[in-house]
Amino acid sequence: MSDEDELEELKKKKIQELKEKQGSSEAQEEAKQQMEAQKKAMLRKVMTPDARERLGRVRMARPQLVDQIESQIIALAQRGGTEGKIDDETLKKLLKRLSGQKKEINIKRR
Repeated sequence: MSDEDELEELKKKKIQELKEKQGSSEAQEEAKQQMEAQKKAMLRKVMTPDARERLGRVRMARPQLVDQIESQIIALAQRGGTEGKIDDETLKKLLKRLSGQKKEINIKRR
């Protein structure tokens, strides 16, 4: 009987631990979603629809680059560095500047 009681107690502890972990992961997920919503709202304020559309297309091909650009745009907006909304041409310039930092690969054939 003692072994069964210990086993039952261990099961209860394990179930409780799993519930706590799940609760904390849900809270983290909710916080992440809230941050993403705030980011999108900020971008909507400071970018024209054409620029947002271009950013969405670039996201499909180069998501890391888009994350960098979004961070820069938000930082500019918070500092007050944007005069009006960021249009498509300004976004193109940002894209060129950041994508120009990529590494070049040369293949030499013998």
